[in-house]
Amino acid sequence: MSKRISAKHKIDRRLGVNLWGRPKSPINDREYGPGQHGQRRKKPTDFGLQLMAKQRLKGYYGNIGERQFRRMYQEASRRRGDTSENLIGLLERRLETVVYRAKFVPTPFAARQFISHGHIKVNGKRVNIGSMQLKEGDVVEVRERSKDLTIVLGATQMGERDVPDYIEVDHKKMTARLARIPQLADVPYPVTMEPHLVVEFYSR
Repeated sequence: MSKRISAKHKIDRRLGVNLWGRPKSPINDREYGPGQHGQRRKKPTDFGLQLMAKQRLKGYYGNIGERQFRRMYQEASRRRGDTSENLIGLLERRLETVVYRAKFVPTPFAARQFISHGHIKVNGKRVNIGSMQLKEGDVVEVRERSKDLTIVLGATQMGERDVPDYIEVDHKKMTARLARIPQLADVPYPVTMEPHLVVEFYSR
């Protein structure tokens, strides 16, 4: 289980945004950082803006460490096309991201735990690695014995977010298919993400 799971609301307050769009986020009541100096806001430098953009994007996906995130940036920069769009594509192709987007679990933090406990199959094979990169057309399925778990039933009925159109979901069969690799404009982030600033941060 991610060490951040018990502190996800602290992430919201530190970054000053409701990162996952949850109704219980403390930022909904207090739009400033934690601590006695939390209300003091200085105008950020260019480096500060880039760092905040990186923290928002990395924090949103919940379970990604700095070393792994940097490797994803390096992979995105090696590929043809826009590096920032490539980075978003790599993040959205992660198995745990697709499990979360398909509404099989309520949070990105729960997705990795759900996968590591053996509740997910990809193209008919059991998988327990949340960082696995999916390809277009791959089918993700909740295992038969796991379809009636409370966490799954509760997540599929959540009304606070919708399944994006680049993932085809059948909640009766508990299957999801990655129809295409999304671009930044396709991804339903609750807050503004600026991957171009993340690219600037790492390319300094």
